[in-house]
Amino acid sequence: MSDVRIFIERPLPERQLSASANMDDLSAARKFGSPRRRAEFLMWRRIVRRELGEDVRISYSAAGAPVIENGNLYIGVSHSPDFVAVIISERRCAVDAERLSRDFGRVADRYIAPCERLLSDDERLAAALWCAKETMYKYSGRRGLNLLEDLRVESVDFDAGRIAGRICGGDLVEMRMSVCEDNLVVYIG
Repeated sequence: MSDVRIFIERPLPERQLSASANMDDLSAARKFGSPRRRAEFLMWRRIVRRELGEDVRISYSAAGAPVIENGNLYIGVSHSPDFVAVIISERRCAVDAERLSRDFGRVADRYIAPCERLLSDDERLAAALWCAKETMYKYSGRRGLNLLEDLRVESVDFDAGRIAGRICGGDLVEMRMSVCEDNLVVYIG
């Protein structure tokens, strides 16, 4: 396997996903109230099983992140209303996906520091900062981090598809970003 693989795919209809899902996945999917959330859940599991084998066992870490049991691979999962994103890596990894058209203005003061507002005048900056901070949050494996205080983005290069930040003032974390239609995807892997 190459070191990092990223999959960004449109969810299939829930009925189609249910027809090919195993009983454990179907049982877990029933806990979601909305058909869209059930389809997203079944879709990311379908991607993992397609890539790693139908018998792969998926559980959750203490922080609530999906993990591959008894394996030496890591996975990360995200979804937007349009896409499901899955990253599979030989190293710890994380991914986040959001619609670029989402209105981040209502929550910007809770996650964008004044110094981060100066990183770019690109209209995609708010989405990039959100995705980067969500990705770093997932990557940290910790619960309770504050997006504004504990996670800091230091550079954004839309042309190169790179973004970098720090978790609780630690080492620089390099991330990749890409645009898929109206969605921004940021990942560490």
